[in-house]
Amino acid sequence: MRVALTPRRWLFAGVLIAGVAVAAGSFAWAQIQRYVNEQTRIAVTATQITSFDTRDPAQLRFGALTFRGGLVLTANNAAFGGLSGIHVEPDGAHFVAVTDRGSWLRGRIDYQDGKPAGIVDAELAPILGTDGRPLAARQWFDVEALTARDGMLTIGIERVEQIVRFNYARDGLKARGSVIPVPTDFKSFTKNKGLECLAAPPKGAPHAGSMIAIAEQSLDADGNHRAFVLKGADVVRFGVKRSDEFDVSDCVVLPPGDLLLLERRFSVARGVAMRIRRLPLASIADGGLVDGPALIEADLAFQIDNMEGIGVHRTPAGETVLTLVSDDNFSPLQRNLLLQFTLD
Repeated sequence: MRVALTPRRWLFAGVLIAGVAVAAGSFAWAQIQRYVNEQTRIAVTATQITSFDTRDPAQLRFGALTFRGGLVLTANNAAFGGLSGIHVEPDGAHFVAVTDRGSWLRGRIDYQDGKPAGIVDAELAPILGTDGRPLAARQWFDVEALTARDGMLTIGIERVEQIVRFNYARDGLKARGSVIPVPTDFKSFTKNKGLECLAAPPKGAPHAGSMIAIAEQSLDADGNHRAFVLKGADVVRFGVKRSDEFDVSDCVVLPPGDLLLLERRFSVARGVAMRIRRLPLASIADGGLVDGPALIEADLAFQIDNMEGIGVHRTPAGETVLTLVSDDNFSPLQRNLLLQFTLD
């Protein structure tokens, strides 16, 4: 039986989580190899989350979203955890995720009565470089962003501020990465506050065929997130409005013409929170500033953790479903969550 924490205990846990991570640098946990050397089947244990608000189990509506259900995920494998990005296939079940320590996680969400009930057919695999070796073995980890388009998967690696693309449709989890050139601006990102969000607008969307990249907390002169539209050698530089101390943790294109921005906030005084904003792709212009309304905002009185990944799919009934995952930093004080909401 899962015991729900009170808001005060959640706040204490959140402060403790961040304090331990910052002070200790996750030193003890980092000594364990947190990526796999080869493709490996794993068993994922999932505990259902039936209510998002710990104070009101009957509440389903939160801002513009309706809670569908969620899972707390664990597995008996040292490389499982640190979920920092997710792509959900059009069927709403099959998915590919990345861990910030350099592994792919592939599996299928099992549903009961339309709600997530478990993860099946799960496997981990190393994210490979052009030479076939794990990228993490060359210290290319802190994989913080994942996007998909036309059978290709593209990741952003914050530690080295690089973008790497994989032919997933052809090679699956054995795909070898190709490094995509990035602007020299990326070298000026603040350490550990750089590349966190990648999105690939599909055909028919504004900026189709390009790649949108947004920094976590590397800010411009006006205190806004530095952001880019990348298309070959062409670069559009713009800003994303920063507000209320929230930082970017991921993004995804919501067809036909919006960008959903997943954000998180931590402070000792205010605790941990997440927010999702909806930004119009058409408003992105060189030198411009983009802003948009919040769809949801939640603190530790709700079933959240360090929310870092967001994916989107549409059901056969036409519902738009958002899938969120959290990064537990491989810490026993945090959780790997998978949450789903319907967007009206």
